[in-house]
Amino acid sequence: MNHFRNTNIFAATLVLLFLNACQTVDPYAPARAAMNAAILTEKPGDYFIGRRMFKADYKMWGWVREPGKPWPTARLVMMNEQKKLAPDRSQGKIGLDNNFIYRLSGKFSGETVYEPASDRFYPEFVLEGYELLSTKSEPIYVTNEQEKPDVRIILKPVH
Repeated sequence: MNHFRNTNIFAATLVLLFLNACQTVDPYAPARAAMNAAILTEKPGDYFIGRRMFKADYKMWGWVREPGKPWPTARLVMMNEQKKLAPDRSQGKIGLDNNFIYRLSGKFSGETVYEPASDRFYPEFVLEGYELLSTKSEPIYVTNEQEKPDVRIILKPVH
């Protein structure tokens, strides 16, 4: 009986050791580290960094953060285009710029705007101008499925 108990303890120990040795490797870790290092070098100023998040079923524009701040600090915004049309709208190709990164000039109005499909209120950003910084962006979400326009996931950036 004692031999059977020792065998079970030994087997359980082996299983635990094996499970602890199995780690998921994040293939995007080096790219995210480089992205975060680049963010830290952004000069402070009177501008914002925006990442377009086009969703077929929603009307919010995307994520806007202050320069030098990581993506988890970004706010999902509704874009006020009375002064300047958003890049995709000015080209007549809505969503063409999904996941593009922009340098935005403008300001938060202090108001919130209701988005009916998500049944939520989002801060309003008054766009005054933009400059395209990149058409290739690093993954910032917990799942890359969020980058797809037809997938109804709206989670805050985690990276």
